[in-house]
Amino acid sequence: MVTAIADRMVRQLSRDHQQGQAMIEYALIMVLVVIVVLVILIIMGNTVKNMYCNVTGSLGSP
Repeated sequence: MVTAIADRMVRQLSRDHQQGQAMIEYALIMVLVVIVVLVILIIMGNTVKNMYCNVTGSLGSP
């Protein structure tokens, strides 16, 4: 009886640990994606701004 309860508790704790591990892995992936997007925006920001200014200038804004 006691061992059955202990076994059930161990299985439940193991399951919770795996779910927590998956959440941390997803969070780390999201942080990596955000860092990559920020780096790309920092590197390409001026290029995109200049291209936008060139297009609006050639269209002749009123």
